[in-house]
Amino acid sequence: MFRIRQSYRDDVDQILAVAEHLDTVNLPADRPHIEKIVELSETSFAETIPPAEREYLFVLEDLAKKRVIGTSMIHAQHGTRRAPHIFFRVENDERYSYTLDKYFVHRTLRIGYNYDGPTEIGGLILLPEYRGNREALGKLLSYVRFVFIRMHRPVFRDRVLSELLPPLEPDGTSVLWEHLGRHFTGLTYQEADLLSKDNKEFIHALFPDDPIHTELLPAEVREIIGQVGPETRGVEKILRRIGFEYAGQIDPFDGGPHFTAKTDDITLVRDARQVRLATVGDADGERPWAIVAVEHAGQKPAFRAASARIIELEDGRVGVTQDVRARLALEGDEPVWMVKA
Repeated sequence: MFRIRQSYRDDVDQILAVAEHLDTVNLPADRPHIEKIVELSETSFAETIPPAEREYLFVLEDLAKKRVIGTSMIHAQHGTRRAPHIFFRVENDERYSYTLDKYFVHRTLRIGYNYDGPTEIGGLILLPEYRGNREALGKLLSYVRFVFIRMHRPVFRDRVLSELLPPLEPDGTSVLWEHLGRHFTGLTYQEADLLSKDNKEFIHALFPDDPIHTELLPAEVREIIGQVGPETRGVEKILRRIGFEYAGQIDPFDGGPHFTAKTDDITLVRDARQVRLATVGDADGERPWAIVAVEHAGQKPAFRAASARIIELEDGRVGVTQDVRARLALEGDEPVWMVKA
């Protein structure tokens, strides 16, 4: 009995408990920040602020335990004039000496800024005890965002960005930051990570504009640049499967890789469609797996989604069990959004 829905202010305590398991810049384990995120999410779902300012926070519920067990997010636009998207370009600097007949390719990091940025997905967290569940809860949390993007396509940008976590130290710090960013800012990784949520000016002011040669960094630091951490390798596989590729950019704080895709080329966005449902008695595990979503402005929660094993019927309708209809609070024959995955 699991369902995804939009978040509300009543969820703050439970969202904070989920955030403590990862503590990322998108969803920090900090109550004031969580309160701001949830408040912004409510106004975003209500469409009372401009699209570029919208940030949507989804929660995954264990309905039997009445417990929030996971989160995921969409930032409608990551990178504006007020708060640019900041990254390191990973580039090659080729050098050749005719006198010595020596040729080198040096890897460099050059700071970059995007003031008219892409849509960003992030904040993906699932409590450890629910990982590996037969209902593929991690995939549901990740994929539901693309269904929502298709449902509200004009709100979102023509490219989607995902910033993946690299290998981090046991205490959650970044060796790249310790050998690079800390020397330019005087801040710890945690201080810089939290500050950058609301204010990125210090990066622009203090980081060098000239390329940084990675040969000057220790080998253990060079090795993690652009690498995906063990906890996010599954996310990388999911993203590649639906159309994302490594963008040749990394996070300036921890060195995690950036993956991007054209919005309309993402398979889940491209293939999501509206259908009408029929109730069937059974849809066993051999049937196609799909995400079904519905949105009604006058209901609470307005947006809700669930995974389902489906049967495509001859009359064009899609068969789901009564359990799925109950999780989505569907009573009539209204159309729903669906994508097979």
